[in-house]
Amino acid sequence: MLPRSSSARGQAAVELVVLLPLALVILAGAWQAALAAHTRWSASAAARSAARAHALGAATLPAAQRALPASLDDRVEVEEAGDGVAVHIAVPAILPGLDLGTLTARATFASQR
Repeated sequence: MLPRSSSARGQAAVELVVLLPLALVILAGAWQAALAAHTRWSASAAARSAARAHALGAATLPAAQRALPASLDDRVEVEEAGDGVAVHIAVPAILPGLDLGTLTARATFASQR
């Protein structure tokens, strides 16, 4: 086996320096997508819970918060409309100061009163 020349080792180092930031950006994007999907799923669960509470005449915000992980508790708003509710949750961002908007989930439940 022939020894590698110093220029080949240098080229590998340059390729690593170029590809490492790209790999980090792809990883960060995948993590952000996973956070958004988790928020969407959590919003649906919170909407169902809030709709059940609304149908029973109970407070909807605490019901929605109980259905959410603690990290999303302070990001939720509940809007009551007719026989259903709309739950709005701000999407958490991995970069501070980045506003990714809110996700909304709606659910209805027949009145139990």
